[in-house]
Amino acid sequence: MTLVSTPKVPAVILLADGTRFEGKAIGAIGTTSGEIAFNTGMYGYQEIFTDPSYHRQILVMATAHVGNYGVHGEEVESDRVQISGLVTKNFSSIASRVGGNGALQEYLDRDGVVGICEVDTRALVRHIREQGAMNAIICSDGTDEAELRKQLANVPSMEGLELSSEVTCSEPYEVAPSIENDKGLTVALLDLGVKKNIIRCLTQRGCRVHVFPMNTSLEAITDIKPDGIMLSNGPGDPGAMTETIALVKALVETGRCMFGICLGHQVLALSQGLKTVKMFNGHRGVNHPIKNLISGKAEITSQNHGFVVDRESLDRHPGIELTHIHLNDDTVAGIALNDRPVFSVQYHPEASAGPHDSRYLFDQFVANMERAVVPV
Repeated sequence: MTLVSTPKVPAVILLADGTRFEGKAIGAIGTTSGEIAFNTGMYGYQEIFTDPSYHRQILVMATAHVGNYGVHGEEVESDRVQISGLVTKNFSSIASRVGGNGALQEYLDRDGVVGICEVDTRALVRHIREQGAMNAIICSDGTDEAELRKQLANVPSMEGLELSSEVTCSEPYEVAPSIENDKGLTVALLDLGVKKNIIRCLTQRGCRVHVFPMNTSLEAITDIKPDGIMLSNGPGDPGAMTETIALVKALVETGRCMFGICLGHQVLALSQGLKTVKMFNGHRGVNHPIKNLISGKAEITSQNHGFVVDRESLDRHPGIELTHIHLNDDTVAGIALNDRPVFSVQYHPEASAGPHDSRYLFDQFVANMERAVVPV
């Protein structure tokens, strides 16, 4: 059991529409801003906080207790906490867990993440659901509220914001499968803000994964003669990623197998002439129902996105099939190209945290690569 005293410093969170909540400081002392979003998951907070898709977002946890099981060195999806701020109701200063590596307070403080607890998160989540996504600012350093309002007014909108360049890897690297599991398949993964478990799901299936920064050239990727190409998740507005969209279009034209997840799914859609739109408040949680229109089966999925592929533009495209829909609002959850082994989903089949209903998509990708003839 780890005991850490959380500072009982007053804190405040201000929303762009004038809504105000008071509470107590958690994490680092200071000021932070970003788009406010909520996650409905009741577990997996460390994986959620380290997901690069949350870069520049203030996250409200809908579950009432956060921090009670501390942190663990193996339960990370990137090398640091990615959220720009955290809002909770009850924040535990006691980390009780066998094999844990410390308290969440220390973890947030290490990465300079400002947060606020003792907030009525039910009221805050209901407000966001009714009013939609907006910017917010958290302060625990005593800055005057008039000054905070000025700072908040200057926070850029998530719409039109390209953020993958802030979280992509700086140099290419390679992750190999175990010797006994190696299938001799090579995957080129375009890192738009990749979660570690996507790479792990590929290596567990015998793939050697070459991870490339988002600004990599087409030639650098095709030079390794990959059997397949993975387009990762990531943050920001896909519509602002014009160079990446052009690269993905060129990658599709090579004829190789492709699999896109979340932002990768959106960029793939844009590369084929579809449109994406900003959602009212997004999908974030580990309990989202999806229907596979090919198999007829339903899946419970992990999701984290604020943009979605426009259904009307998809319906007008004869060369792309709708493969999955979100059962809560009928939004596009998966697509496939009719003339080549290229598919993508809006949700997270690697599900860290989350259910494993959709892991079969990695098996589908591997099966596609095993059947395909790699272009010269």
